[in-house]
Amino acid sequence: MTEIRHEPVAPTRIQWLAPGAAIDAHRHDDHQIVYAGRGVLAVTTSAGSWIAPGTRAIWVPAGTVHAHQAHGDLELRLLGLPASDNPLGLDQPTVLEVGPLLRELILAYTHTPDDGSPERARLRAVLLDQLKASPQQPLHLPTPTAPLLRAVCEILRENPADDRTLAALGREVGASDRTLSRLFKSDLGMSFPQWRTQLRLYRALVLLAEDTSVTTVAHQCGWSSASGFIDVFRRAFGHTPGTHQPRRRSSSTG
Repeated sequence: MTEIRHEPVAPTRIQWLAPGAAIDAHRHDDHQIVYAGRGVLAVTTSAGSWIAPGTRAIWVPAGTVHAHQAHGDLELRLLGLPASDNPLGLDQPTVLEVGPLLRELILAYTHTPDDGSPERARLRAVLLDQLKASPQQPLHLPTPTAPLLRAVCEILRENPADDRTLAALGREVGASDRTLSRLFKSDLGMSFPQWRTQLRLYRALVLLAEDTSVTTVAHQCGWSSASGFIDVFRRAFGHTPGTHQPRRRSSSTG
């Protein structure tokens, strides 16, 4: 059995990870805010995966065993918060929207030394106020526990573009679409179409971080056209997919 690393205090620091790099399963006694200043970050627990591009952050409650996965060149911003104070009142990982002000606060807080000064305390207070006001985002891909459901989900993880109906997938794993539909609701808390869309958006973020073209991402993730993909992506994230392509970002800022 792999030993779970225990870090008593969640760090506040900046860390860079190469594409595909990972931080193995570990836990902290403190809460943690995890933010990708660059690249796309996935946080995984036994319950599923949460994914966050640069416009989102992930809240990881104290004591949660979790691992990090980098997609693209990842600039990881880690903020530790005492377990005695749960400003968000959340007991499971959650993706939060990061607006321009909150982004600047996170950047400033991770750049400045933890010197216990009144200025840093005020910065932390404003940061927490902004976190409390941040809308939660449904960017969670839950992991199934039911064997039949695991079989179906694995098929789709292998090929998100697989467009078969639930009935057709059920025939492959030996279950009716009614049984599978019920399992999606009871085991994962969402419908089959909702889970498949989450999977496709998750994979799309990963591919975009690897600088894959929008048209290629659309087809590899199951959309019949780039315009259809862009529409769904914009509704989910509030901006177009090109925002997450490293080459496009570099050319627009150079």
